[in-house]
Parts: sequence; structure tokens; C-alpha cells
Amino acid sequence: MTTANKITITRILLIPVFVMMAIYYGRSVQRGEPQEWERWTAIGIFVLAAASDGIDGYIARRFNQRSRLGVVLDPIADKGLLLTGIITLSLSNWAYEFPVWFAVLVVSRDAVIVIGALTLHFLNGTVSVRPTWMGKTATALQMIAIGVYMLQYNPFQKNLVVGRWNLDVAFLDIPVWLAGIFTLLSGIGYVAQGVAQMHHHGHPDPKDPNEI
Repeated sequence: MTTANKITITRILLIPVFVMMAIYYGRSVQRGEPQEWERWTAIGIFVLAAASDGIDGYIARRFNQRSRLGVVLDPIADKGLLLTGIITLSLSNWAYEFPVWFAVLVVSRDAVIVIGALTLHFLNGTVSVRPTWMGKTATALQMIAIGVYMLQYNPFQKNLVVGRWNLDVAFLDIPVWLAGIFTLLSGIGYVAQGVAQMHHHGHPDPKDPNEI
């Protein structure tokens, strides 16, 4: 097994450790006795796991350690870390948590992409998912949102009255809304790619009465 693959596997093994520390910290917040060392440990593990993504990629390229196993494991590790971070910070009872809609949106988008890719592979025999700038931006904003939430950095929270709407807007809401918007738009873009590939290979739209 290559060094790059060992680092990738280590990243995968760090995910449950991160979840454990995040949950322990959430329970301490619930008890009214926040154990900040648990939060900082969770942050350290997450940062270490995220940084290892660049390290294993560099090693694979620098020392020609690209392998089929790495091609499979690397996206699993990356997406596993990202999704686990978002879901954990939605349910772990920290002082500031992700809204549930954000976790549902991110998981749903990725599920639609996976199901769509499998469907295209079944129908066409091949599938081409081209990363878009919007998808990359969504991923970057999701990582930023996780980082800000784990730091629990919330310098302001204001009440805005817009007509009949009374909204509480906090600093921590900003990265979440930005990540949510780009996640939704990138998901729509990937669905459009999939539909285009279906039509390119001659699969008609079942809703179109002019196609057979």
C-alpha cells in the first residue's frame, strides 16, 4: 500500500474520532459545563484530517503513487469528512448549531448526484460528471461554514424587521446561507448535466409527448 493511501485511510479513521469529541462537547454544553478542550480537540482533528487531503494528493503526484485504490478512497474520505462535519454540527447540541435545513440540503444534493450518476451509467453505460466552479465554490463555502461554526465565532446578532417579517440575523448565518445557495445552484447544474447526457445518448423525456 502506498504512503498516499495510508494517509487517506488515516483521514477516514479520524472521522469517527472527530464525531466523538464533537458529541462529548455538545453534551457538556447541555450540562451547562462546556469543556472547551473537547471542542478544540474536535477542531484540531478536523483541521488535521482536512490538511491531510492536500498532503496525500501532493505525495501521490510527487512520487507517482497514484493508484486505483486511491481513486476510490480519496473522494470517500473527502466527502465523508465534509458530510460528517455538517451533520454532526446540526445535531450535537453546541451553543450554535447548523440549521437542519442546511444538512438536509447538502445530503440531498449529494444523494441526487450519486443516484443520477448510477442512473446514467445504467442507461448509457458511461457517465461524465464534470466539476463546475459553482460546485467547487459550494464545497469551499461548506468548509468555511464548518470552520466558523466550530470556532463558535459570532461577533454580532441583530434583529431585522422587514414588513411583517421579524428576523434574527447572526454573523454565523452568513456563511451558512452562502453555502446553502451555492449548494442548491450547483445541484441544479449537475442535474442539468445529467439531463443533457441522457438526451445526447437518445433517451427521451418521458413527459414529452412528441418523443417516443
